[in-house]
Amino acid sequence: MMEFLKTCVLRRNVCTAVCFWRSKFVQKSSVVRKISTTSPRSTVMPAWVIDKYGKNEVLRFTQNMMLPIIHYPNEVIVKVHAASVNPIDVNMRSGYGATALNMKRDPLHIKVKGEEFPLTLGRDVSGVVMECGLDVKYFKPGDEVSHKPRSLTHTQAASLPYVALTAWSAINKVGGLNDKNCTGKRVLILGASGGVGTFAIQVMKAWGAQVTAVCSQDASELVRKLGADDVIDYKYGNVEEQLKSLKPFDFILDNVGGSTETWALNFLKKWSGATYVTLVTPFLLNMDRLGIADGMLQTGVTVGSKALKHFWQGVHYRWAFFMASGPYLDEIADLVDAGKIQPVIEQTFPFSKVPEALLKVERGHARGKTVINVV
Repeated sequence: MMEFLKTCVLRRNVCTAVCFWRSKFVQKSSVVRKISTTSPRSTVMPAWVIDKYGKNEVLRFTQNMMLPIIHYPNEVIVKVHAASVNPIDVNMRSGYGATALNMKRDPLHIKVKGEEFPLTLGRDVSGVVMECGLDVKYFKPGDEVSHKPRSLTHTQAASLPYVALTAWSAINKVGGLNDKNCTGKRVLILGASGGVGTFAIQVMKAWGAQVTAVCSQDASELVRKLGADDVIDYKYGNVEEQLKSLKPFDFILDNVGGSTETWALNFLKKWSGATYVTLVTPFLLNMDRLGIADGMLQTGVTVGSKALKHFWQGVHYRWAFFMASGPYLDEIADLVDAGKIQPVIEQTFPFSKVPEALLKVERGHARGKTVINVV
């Protein structure tokens, strides 16, 4: 994960941060004695950490966080120039997903509960490579992490990876849409003005889709500028009633969840391969509530039963998650440099104002992304 730190460690094949990197896969080496191309620095750096889960008051600033060192030959150390805040970061501050997070850190469950603290939050980063492990061939010190779009600043680049890969996962990996089969498809995006929504509008338009965006009236100008063909104001009246005047859709991306799931699928074309994909799932909540095994079982039963129910009604029901992928980021970077996708940043904060940035995201009603300027 990208942390709200001045530097962070990244592994190429086990992404501990979300960055723009190429698709080359770096294998671990048998070399264990000398793993870095440069000597590790024994020093400290400032960071925002939490010592327990809770509200925003648990955030603590420290200037004594140890500077990361390279432990494996496939790692790099990055000097962070900018980071962005996502809703999941706010949720994780309160303990959401702690079970899965700790399982990733400690697959054998050797550590006791609470040993994840002090914990740093965040997942998006743009910066410059400082050090490389011996097996890292594609990157070198001084590279902008990681081969970010040439046309973007670090602030702009930091706003894209997490939301871009989440949207790409939902649209392409789960939804099956791409630049070759999307032309003319009718697409509905619920929650269109946030980070995922503003990216999804642009990539679907770049692929030739006809996009209908659902957002509040004060965000309508923004989503139209991004390419939305039709805009539905959810504050104007019942969204279902407004959608009845439009033709059925081939694809629905739901960033809202909750009650939308009870009616949104009714607006898909029946028996034509139309797909509804939601990003709001109980997967991590189930694991937190029931434990790893029972949580995964409950999630599987839920998604299976819903998928089967809607299949017999002539549409496909799917869940989607963020997926780290170098090749996807390559394609996204190409679209950015071609001018087909632009970052949408609502507000930037200095590193000293990280708590204010999290509060901003916690209030909701986003218009793109919130970014932290670290350097």
